[in-house]
Formats: sequence, structure tokens, C-alpha cells
Amino acid sequence: MKTLKILSTFLFLSQLSLLVFGQERYPVIDMHMHIGAPLDLPAGAPAPCLPQPCIRQGHASANSADNLKKTLEIMDRYNIVKGFLSDLDLSELRKWARAAPGRFILSPFILDPSKAASPDSIRKELYAERLAGIGEIGSQLLGIAPNDSSLRPYFALAEEFNVPVLIHTEGIGPPLPSFRSAAGNPLLLEEVMVRHPKLRIFLENAGFPYLDEMIAMMYQYPKLYGDLSTITWIIPRSAFYDYLQRLIKAGLGKRLMFGSDQMRWPEMIGKGIDAIEEADFLTSEQKRDILYNNAVTFLQLEKKK
Repeated sequence: MKTLKILSTFLFLSQLSLLVFGQERYPVIDMHMHIGAPLDLPAGAPAPCLPQPCIRQGHASANSADNLKKTLEIMDRYNIVKGFLSDLDLSELRKWARAAPGRFILSPFILDPSKAASPDSIRKELYAERLAGIGEIGSQLLGIAPNDSSLRPYFALAEEFNVPVLIHTEGIGPPLPSFRSAAGNPLLLEEVMVRHPKLRIFLENAGFPYLDEMIAMMYQYPKLYGDLSTITWIIPRSAFYDYLQRLIKAGLGKRLMFGSDQMRWPEMIGKGIDAIEEADFLTSEQKRDILYNNAVTFLQLEKKK
């Protein structure tokens, strides 16, 4: 009842009555969505998978408009009431927000800090409440570690405005020549957490496959969360379950959030949700925490109702 009371304040309340396969679906918050992919791919290209060789699935959407249409269809089907959406192009973010008022939390994608939207321009957008987060910070794709000085202004802004930060800090990523797995060790984030003790930050894929490092960081820094995104569909289900189960056994089930890492394959959103719902080692409460409750806490939606 508590979660329904929280949702009653949102404009998207009508989504709660959605029926799928004859059953009412509980609400879901997707904490990791994109408009495009970091690689230039033709329409219809299958989604990546690991480890290679592997069987790729899905069909890349043709363009942003096609991606938006298919993404909203999936969001309606699975009753996804909110999505943390990031992209390099702020104008595209605004288009998606206009097409689905109240459904997206807009956040600028930071790839190359020297070419990304400047901290001053982001400050203006945050002040005007046109943006409500920072990241995904994807600088690791260029081999830039999270403790690099070029990222400091963005972390400072996030702490100042009390907005969430999503960062690509993990051992896997797209096949780009500058990507470095070593730059994704969660321990490299410690300097940031010490410098910004009030920072609300969550790591893509909960730092996969740096399990012990991620557990240590989450134990030490209670504001640090992890998402379960690409690993719900890009690696073998057995590998994902092994990683998730270890995090659950470590007592971190209240700080893990679902995120599809939707890029140009909207169908992968459903596959990610299915992977959580079909995990037989999770209790019903743990599944609801991952798919919704933990994000409510992290986003401080109770305070904003």
C-alpha cells in the first residue's frame, strides 16, 4: 500500500491499471535508459552479447522516433512508470520528454569531458529543472577512470543539486579501441566518494565482474547503489544469476536497482525484467525492491511527493 500511496501523486497513475496477460503488473522504474548506442549500427542490427562467440538477439531501431515509439510500447506493456534517460543530445532528450510527460528523468550523457556539455550549461539546466541527473558518465569508454580530475566538476554539480549520477564503472563495455577494463574497477571511485560524501551515485551493472571490490565499496559507502542493467541480457543468464546471488547474500538487496540499458533494442527491456522476475532465489519482496522500491528510495521520491 505504501508504494501505491507514493505513486498516487504522479501524473502517470493511470499506468497502474495496465493488464498484461490477464494480470495487473506492479510498477517498475527503469534506472538506465538511452536514446542511442555508442556505435554506429544499421537498422535491424542485433544486440551485442558476451562472451563471444554467442547468439545475438534483437533488432536495432531505425532512428530516434522509431526507438521512442517501441520503447513506450514496452514501457506500457511492463508498466514502467519512470525511466532514467540519458543522451549526448539534449534536444533529443526534450523530444522524448514532450512525447511522454512525466515518464522520464532527463540526464546528460558525459563521454569525453573535454567535449561534453560544460558544467556551466548543465548548471543552468539543473537550476531550471529541465535536467534531473548527471550521466551516464561513460568516460571509461575512452579509457578515463572515474577518479580523473576532468570529471570533478560533474560530481560537484550532482552533489550541489542533490541529483543522482549514473556512471559506467565496470569491467565490460562496447568494442571501442580506447575502452579499458582496468579503468572500471569500483575501487577507483573511492576518491570521489570521499571528496563528495553526499553524492548519490549508482554504478552500471553493479561493477560487474568486480564483485569483491563492489561489495567493499557498498559496505563502506552507504550512498553507493548499483544497477542491474546490461548483464540481465548481454551475458549468460547463469553468470548474471551467480553475480546477483552473491550480492544478495552479501546483504545488498536494498541497494540494487533495475536498469535495462536500453539503447536501440527496446525488446531487451522486457528481457531484463524477465531475468529479475524469473530468479527463483529471490523472494517476492526482493524482486519488488530491485524493480521498484529501491529506486523510489534512491530517487527520494517519497520526499518529492
